[in-house]
Amino acid sequence: MFKIVSKKELNDAVTMLEIEAPFIAKKAKAGQFIIFRVDEYSERVPLTIADYNREKGTVSVIFQKVGLSTKLLGAKQEGDTIADFVGPLGVATDYENFKKVAVIGGGVGCAIAYPQAKALHELGAEVDVIVGFRNKDIVILEKEMKAVSSNYYLTTDDGSYGEKGFVTDKLKSLIDAGNQYDAVIAIGPIPMMKFVSMTTKPYGIKTIVSLNPIMIDGTGMCGGCRVTVGGKIKFACVDGPDFDGHEVDFDELMNRNSIYKERETEEAQTHICRLTGEKKH
Repeated sequence: MFKIVSKKELNDAVTMLEIEAPFIAKKAKAGQFIIFRVDEYSERVPLTIADYNREKGTVSVIFQKVGLSTKLLGAKQEGDTIADFVGPLGVATDYENFKKVAVIGGGVGCAIAYPQAKALHELGAEVDVIVGFRNKDIVILEKEMKAVSSNYYLTTDDGSYGEKGFVTDKLKSLIDAGNQYDAVIAIGPIPMMKFVSMTTKPYGIKTIVSLNPIMIDGTGMCGGCRVTVGGKIKFACVDGPDFDGHEVDFDELMNRNSIYKERETEEAQTHICRLTGEKKH
């Protein structure tokens, strides 16, 4: 069992938990993820590692309460425990001696963009952070992002906070203003990552995206997280989650991720064991 050390509500739908997991904290790196189960009846759900503290032996995760499992996890309180917390999984981000990087986060994707910016900042790189939200009410990690960035740019779709517009607008304006980035790291909704990659491609700027396909076991055995990158099949859990944004088939990824939307909505209401017929939650 894994103990919840601290809990913080970042907005009405997004929660941050700090979990006691010393063995994971000892090896975790930016870009990797964990898989959790709330209890023995729960599904396996991957979450990217948002932060870790090797001295305390804790790992932080940030998630949006949208499905049954994340709602159950969000209902837990400090001092409670969860059944499984496995990791670190996936390949850590390779920064290739980057000196100047733009890190872009969209919505809850900022939870994943933050450790990237933090790692680059600690390596001494110049980090321009660009974040985008629908409106002011759902902004998260502003203070934390500012602390690990050379320049911090916040955009909102409706202009209620920061600059009105999209992250791609800000990125293009920075590039056109003469900023020479060694790489752009984009993390967020699939359409956002797609359009960031389309924005950087004409400039020949290396672009890294973190993909979130359907995932089950997290070890490459089930094949559920397959994605097409450069015309070849890759598994996000063992080959990623980071990939070259210019080679990802984003349209295929969006289609695959939407396959179970109706089922997920049904399961969010109640879960019935298919073996016993017993209602579990």
